[in-house]
Amino acid sequence: MKLNLYDIVIEPLITEKLSKAAEAACQYGFRVHPKANKKEVKAAVEKIFSVHVESVNTMNVSGKWRRVRYVPGQTTAWKKAIVTLKKGEKIDLTK
Repeated sequence: MKLNLYDIVIEPLITEKLSKAAEAACQYGFRVHPKANKKEVKAAVEKIFSVHVESVNTMNVSGKWRRVRYVPGQTTAWKKAIVTLKKGEKIDLTK
């Protein structure tokens, strides 16, 4: 299945920990399509944001158990990618 660039990168992750990593090590986090691999994520980020990606680390985040009244269930599992850019490059996530 061939994915569109904008289907691969779903949304940026903005957390306190990732904000510090962006300042210190040029690392940015993204929520990505569960079937996307590292090469596809790298190509999509380079094309969308016009930057050079050094490395991509991906991880699967499992869903948490939650309960609505008496019915237990799980939230949706998702995939996270931490993208490291070349030194001196930045992504403006406020646009």
